[in-house]
Amino acid sequence: MPKVKTVFFCQNCGAQTSKWLGRCPSCGEWNTFVEEVVQREESGTHKQASARNAAKPHLITEINYDENKRIASGDDELNRVLGGGIVPGSVILIGGEPGIGKSTLMLQVFLKLKKLKTLYISGEESEQQIRMRAERIGMDGASCYILTETSMQQIFQHLETLQPDLVVVDSVQTLQTEVIDSSAGSISQIRECTAELQRFAKLTGTPVFLIGHITKEGVIAGPKILEHMVDTVLQFEGDRNYGYRILRSVKNRFGSTSELGIYEMLNSGMRQVSNPSEILLSQRDENLSGITIAATIEGMRPMLIEIQALVSSAAYGTPQRSSTGFDYRRLNMLLAVLEKRSGFRLGAKDVFLNIAGGIRVDDPAIDLAVIAAVLSSSEDIPIDQKTCFAAEVGLSGEIRSVNRIEQRISEAAKLGFDKIFISKYNQKGIDRSKFSIEIIACSKIEKVFARLFS
Repeated sequence: MPKVKTVFFCQNCGAQTSKWLGRCPSCGEWNTFVEEVVQREESGTHKQASARNAAKPHLITEINYDENKRIASGDDELNRVLGGGIVPGSVILIGGEPGIGKSTLMLQVFLKLKKLKTLYISGEESEQQIRMRAERIGMDGASCYILTETSMQQIFQHLETLQPDLVVVDSVQTLQTEVIDSSAGSISQIRECTAELQRFAKLTGTPVFLIGHITKEGVIAGPKILEHMVDTVLQFEGDRNYGYRILRSVKNRFGSTSELGIYEMLNSGMRQVSNPSEILLSQRDENLSGITIAATIEGMRPMLIEIQALVSSAAYGTPQRSSTGFDYRRLNMLLAVLEKRSGFRLGAKDVFLNIAGGIRVDDPAIDLAVIAAVLSSSEDIPIDQKTCFAAEVGLSGEIRSVNRIEQRISEAAKLGFDKIFISKYNQKGIDRSKFSIEIIACSKIEKVFARLFS
């Protein structure tokens, strides 16, 4: 008979102890331990199986290296985020809020791959519901198989019979294995089911997509070790008040983690947005104060974003500072630079900052655009909507250089902008004759203000 043992798992980090603890010694969180019954195999059988399947050490020069060709998903945005395509044998975890479009995106990708045999495993929807979604998307999916099952033993039987080229599991929290004596969605079940799917992916070279739920804090549900086990972690983000979605890479063993893909949510599915500036720049007929355009880069993709600022007298005595899509502490730093270095008195005024479209940007190259928007609103002087900015601002008020400035200038010129403000230290090596846009290089923020508001 197998031994049955009761253990306690931390819901935050997955740490395991033999008794309940008020505070997790691993992650420091309080009241996160839950009790679960874990069923283990006999130690003798486990040792015999381990001895038979033990790996042998090899010299690194003797290992046969075959460059695995990535599988093109048929979705340019997904390929971009994954680093060029799907790597054979990889395990990819996709997390996001309920209703954000995770299942729609994966079904749409699988229906496009008509030359590959794909298997969509669902533990949340019936076959009829998935067929209804496929009809709404408008794709036939001649090589896409649907399986509604949550038992890992039954799933592996179908995998052995069907031998698909790609697999998606929706969602990993619904799976259950007989090896663990606990309910589906528990920490031990999620960890063991993921480990079994990971072994299947590595042994057969079949890519496996795992769709995961997220908690109210916005992190993927389950133990933190789940994110360490998989090869790639993708976060599907979006605001319900906007029609677009952002696919962001949080972890990627086969590519960059700074890439992002942008989609627009339509009745017919997810539409790829090849030009992000079309949704991040609002269309307006007249110049308004407090609005500037910044040239930023996410991964390998340059794009222009709109900065909106509102500066008004503090109505309640204590000035308010608020930012949406921009680091709040960096906003306070830039306001302090304006106070100390340039003499603008903003200490008694409310300052509100917003990145249009709901996107969050951490690129320091938008500093100059933020400062220009704040001063434009404070002085109520509009800035020409055909002017954009690409520079970082230092604590002494200097305009600092940023990376890949030529890509930023090219993107601004392509979208019809007339002027772009950059750092004087960025102009070295730039061939101005290649660009149709006027490049204005400055070293201090005072010179920028003189050009803008003179």
